[in-house]
Amino acid sequence: MRIAIADDDDTMIEFVSQVLTSGGHTCVPFRRSRDVPVALARDTFDLLILDWNMPGMTGMEIVEWAHANVSPCPPVIMLTSRSDKDDIAAALNAGADDFIVKPESAVVIVARVEAVLRRAGAQATEHRVEQFGPYAFDRLAETVTVNGDPVLLTSKEFALARVFFTNQHRPLSRPYLMEAVWKSVAELSTRTLDMHVSRIRAKLQLCADNGYSLQTVFGYGYRLEAF
Repeated sequence: MRIAIADDDDTMIEFVSQVLTSGGHTCVPFRRSRDVPVALARDTFDLLILDWNMPGMTGMEIVEWAHANVSPCPPVIMLTSRSDKDDIAAALNAGADDFIVKPESAVVIVARVEAVLRRAGAQATEHRVEQFGPYAFDRLAETVTVNGDPVLLTSKEFALARVFFTNQHRPLSRPYLMEAVWKSVAELSTRTLDMHVSRIRAKLQLCADNGYSLQTVFGYGYRLEAF
C-alpha cells in the first residue's frame, strides 16, 4: 500500500517509514504539512499518517481539508503525543480513523496500520476468483474471462487491470499505478503505463456495452467507471 507520512520530526518519519517499508508498504514522507494537500491533489494514497502538532497546518486541519476536497478520502491515522481522551475523541470526530500515541513500538504501529487498511477495504480479497459483472479474475492463475470467454493478458496487464477493477470510481495517479504494478516509478517511462492501459482497454473491451469505462484523468492518471 502507498502511505503518506507527515511529521516535522525526522527521527519519527524515518522510524515509521522503516517499520512500514519492512512490512511491504511504500512510504512517502512529508516534513512540511502544507505539502500534503498539494500531494493529495496530484497523487493517490491508501493511507495518511499525520502528526497532530505540525507547524503551518496541523494534522487535524489536513484531515478536515482532505475530507472536504479528496473523494474518496483515504483513511487517516493521527500520530500524536496527546493521550487525553477528549483529544482522541476530537480526532475521531474530525474524521481520523485511528490514532497512535508517541512513542509506540514497531509491532503496534504495524498492527494499527493493517487494521485500518482492512477496515477501509484496501486489503486484497481472500477469494481466488473475483467477479465484476461479466469480468472474472482468477488471482492464482492470473487469468481473466469476459462472459466466460478467456482473454489473454500478460502478467503486467493482468495486475494493472485488477488494480483498476478493485478500485472502481477511484482516480489513480500514474505514480500509484506504476508502483502497484511495476514496483517502481523513477525507472519507468509513463509511456509504458499508457501502452498497457491502451492494451487492457482494448482486450477487455472496457466500454459502455460491458458496463465499464476506463477513463483518462487529465494531468493525473486513470479511473475505471462502472455503469
